[in-house]
Amino acid sequence: MELFPPLPLESWRDTKETLHRFAQVVGKLRLAGSTRRNHWWNVPFHLTGQGITTRPMGPTGDGDAFCVDFDLVAHRLVLRTLSGREESFPLAGHSVARFYQDTMDALDHLGIEVEPALCHPYDLPDAARPFADDDEHHSYDPAAVNRYWVILSQVALLLEQHAAGYSGKTSPVHHFWHTFDLAVTRFSDRVVEPAPDADPVTREAYSREVISAGFWFGDDNVPAPAFYSYTAPEPPGLADRPLRPPAATWTANRGAHLAVLGYEDVRAAADPWQTALDFLDSAYRAGAELAGWPRARECPGGVTDPRLGAAARG
Repeated sequence: MELFPPLPLESWRDTKETLHRFAQVVGKLRLAGSTRRNHWWNVPFHLTGQGITTRPMGPTGDGDAFCVDFDLVAHRLVLRTLSGREESFPLAGHSVARFYQDTMDALDHLGIEVEPALCHPYDLPDAARPFADDDEHHSYDPAAVNRYWVILSQVALLLEQHAAGYSGKTSPVHHFWHTFDLAVTRFSDRVVEPAPDADPVTREAYSREVISAGFWFGDDNVPAPAFYSYTAPEPPGLADRPLRPPAATWTANRGAHLAVLGYEDVRAAADPWQTALDFLDSAYRAGAELAGWPRARECPGGVTDPRLGAAARG
């Protein structure tokens, strides 16, 4: 299995746009059917051995619980209940409109009484068009989607290793159907008052000071896969701090800055895994030092016991 195989955005843009909307359909179910957690941790997807999952939701009116899985090996959407009932259908050959209808039909057949709200894309160019009316997006290349899942899985393991170095409040490594990225976030627990005009999603996501690390597959703003990191709120002077490796840059983004390292730069490195980890650590260090985060919360190797930590360090 190749580490970090290539997946240029242009090689699967149409498929990605379709899959992103499939994910948003199921994401709206997750939003409607799960118990709310701080910073919206209940909403993103998690990885499985064959794809991505909503995790169990419910229970529904009859006491049953259910989950929805994207099987990206067999290329099917699978809906299962705790009682063992199952509905599934293939992902290929579906427009967004048909995918939406088949998903709603499967829920109905299983007797799942969960109604997703706002059944149209979130923060995408066609946000005004209901999923049920989208026959435009219908591309599905199974080979590209499988490669997306392989990369997603490898990056998730890397982010788990990065997350292990901090003992403070840390999010799961999770896949956001909103922006179609994979991320893990560290918190200082310093309370932040968001801007008065911030929307409710943003207010909850950034109610505490954070340093986030992640990976996306490319979009109109950054048209190539890349690793990224940001500190919010951004401390003065952040974009002047050095990053590793030299190919990494600070990029202006919505009035703040992202630390960005292109996926192809990582793939070209002698040690891609360590290069990506070094980048994420350098971006974290830049934000943490300027914002005054306590070094005591750092735990190299995931060890918090002082005696074991001293032994591990030699």
